[in-house]
Amino acid sequence: MVSHSRLVPSGFDRGAAAALGVLSAAAAALSTIPVQSAAASPHDTTTTRAEVDRLYEEAEQATEAYNKADERAGELRDQVGTAQDSMARQQERINAMREPLGSLAGAQYRSGGVDPAITLLFSDDPDDYLDTAAALDRISAHQAGELHNLQQAMRDLSQNRQEAIGKLAELEKSRKAVARHKQTVERKLAKARQLLNSLPDQERAEYDRASRSGGSGRTDMPDLSDALAPNGRAAAAVAAARSALGKPYIWGSAGPDGFDCSGLMVWSYGQAGVGLPRTSQAQRYAGTQVPLSQARPGDLVTYRFDASHVGMYVGNGQVIHAPYPGAPVRYDPVGMMPIASVTRP
Repeated sequence: MVSHSRLVPSGFDRGAAAALGVLSAAAAALSTIPVQSAAASPHDTTTTRAEVDRLYEEAEQATEAYNKADERAGELRDQVGTAQDSMARQQERINAMREPLGSLAGAQYRSGGVDPAITLLFSDDPDDYLDTAAALDRISAHQAGELHNLQQAMRDLSQNRQEAIGKLAELEKSRKAVARHKQTVERKLAKARQLLNSLPDQERAEYDRASRSGGSGRTDMPDLSDALAPNGRAAAAVAAARSALGKPYIWGSAGPDGFDCSGLMVWSYGQAGVGLPRTSQAQRYAGTQVPLSQARPGDLVTYRFDASHVGMYVGNGQVIHAPYPGAPVRYDPVGMMPIASVTRP
């Protein structure tokens, strides 16, 4: 059995031991004090909810930027595809033009490589020689125009290839922009969810109820008996928007199972046979702008200084819109946010 000798503490060690004893006693005393729950104060809750609202607003701005980049990428993909088809047809035409020109060049080389007088001497039939020479002369005159056409076709093909290369480069930039904006949206939404989860259960439930009702927001139909659309297309778009009530907010989506704000407008007017731009900023100019006092059902109402949100006016001071994550498509007062414009498609 191994024995361990205990060292006699030095003066310094004895002082440290004494201090440790004091701290232990203090800790024991503190342990007898009741600990209150770490519930967030009303000020903290208000600040957190305001921060969540700000993050949702910024996420919506990033969503519209994503939609714009995605729309442009789609346009470029179509343009590149069309250009590639056109270049393939041009190449086939050039190949077809080259074949007779190549045959002619060979014939002329073979004929021109021998003195005509010698060819005449060795020809079995002088008449054949004369006929062949005359034919070559006629073909050469005709092919001069064909050669010019070939050269022009090759120049056109080269130019189209350069344009396609430029579009491919722009498409790559748009793809990167789409990915960048997607990351921004997801980061802000994740931060908003994290903040919401930090709220006490009761406060989080209250915010959740508010986000689904919006206070005055509603999914039941308000009195719109006096609301008349300016035309059949607008009436059909309003009917489509109403059919989407209660569908979830899904960023980057234009339906039919969920929508972001501008996606709801695209889908609703699409049901009426009207094509709208993909973003709320572009929708702001997709028609005639009218004063709010003259708003009619089907008009597009954009919000905030940058027109980063949009809803559809349906009459009686109400709009239908896709508010933000957690809030379904619903009615809200037209003046719920600062209005940028009212546009009649």
